[in-house]
Amino acid sequence: MKMIVMRSAFCILAFGLLSSCSVQKQTAAKNVDLPNKKEVLEVSRRANQYFMNKWPDTGKEIVGKKVWPSNLWTRAVYYEGLIALYKIDPKKEYYEYAISWSEKHNWNMMRDTYTRNADNQACGQTYLDLYELDGRKNPERIKLVKASIDSMIASNKVDEWWWIDALQMGMPIFTKLGKITGDKKYFDKNYEMYAYTKYKHGDHGLYNPKDKLWWRDKSFVPPYKEPNGEDSYWSRGNGWVVAALARTLEDTPKSDPHYKEYLQDYRDLLSALLPVQREDGFWNVSLHDPNNFGGKEMTGTALFVYGMAYGINNGLIDRETYLPAVVKAWNAIVKDSVQPNGFLGWVQGTGKEPKDGQPLAVDKEPDFEDYGLGCLLLAGSEVYKLN
Repeated sequence: MKMIVMRSAFCILAFGLLSSCSVQKQTAAKNVDLPNKKEVLEVSRRANQYFMNKWPDTGKEIVGKKVWPSNLWTRAVYYEGLIALYKIDPKKEYYEYAISWSEKHNWNMMRDTYTRNADNQACGQTYLDLYELDGRKNPERIKLVKASIDSMIASNKVDEWWWIDALQMGMPIFTKLGKITGDKKYFDKNYEMYAYTKYKHGDHGLYNPKDKLWWRDKSFVPPYKEPNGEDSYWSRGNGWVVAALARTLEDTPKSDPHYKEYLQDYRDLLSALLPVQREDGFWNVSLHDPNNFGGKEMTGTALFVYGMAYGINNGLIDRETYLPAVVKAWNAIVKDSVQPNGFLGWVQGTGKEPKDGQPLAVDKEPDFEDYGLGCLLLAGSEVYKLN
């Protein structure tokens, strides 16, 4: 009898603590001041204008260690962000800038139409968006994108997304084409390739269901470890997965047999990010080893803001749980990353792991500055919509 009473008392106490935590969580979210919409727009415009002023010629090659055409993946991510900005701030110059870029490349993939590499195809996302924005009146805008993806569907190969960045570069093209054409073959192939990345690459897949995070590619699958002995989860790599799943969910019908799996993976990944957010609002480049080049990093943080804000705006995740993290991260980006002239600091350069592009600094220009801005504009477009 005494044991029953004690057990009951414990349950009441536990329930009380849980209820208290729940109330505190809700109260915390309700007390969060949403970013001012005018300020969100001003920050996005300022950063974007800095870039447009610097790159008036949309077809100009990008010169670094190599010479790159301007429709490579880094620039493609920028234009994804520009289209997102245009949708909340429909300035004619944004639309014309994107059209000019697309026309300079003849609405074609980098390295030509029948490339099978997702990085080369990433520019197609903007072509598809511009096709929809003009009311689907100009089929030449998507002719070569469709030919590229159709050639992949005609093949039995499903193993070409061997690095997780490829999910963001490739998946939205398949789902956008599925939405535009109404043909389920695009949704089916998208899942086959996603599933191979999730379950097969690296022998057992690049997704760790235990930690709910993704290894960048097979070279980071255990036994590879971070200096502190933890698994290696690169911030921006997981950010690409967050963005890929958000954009995939946007265009995939809920009746699709794999929609629920995408949604669960998206929710699980976001839940794994909350405990590792830094006190200042950013996320470290190494999600499970804060001492391996720990510090502020804008691109992964912006992608997480984008994914979380998208989920809140579309009722996919709990607002009370995620809003504080979103606002904290966005405010950190605005305060510490976006400079008065629009330059973005704390941007990790291209690479595949925490050590790449280090050390970071508020005034250091990365090897490619365009994709960081794309990440910011994607984040800003969803933060702007928060109510």
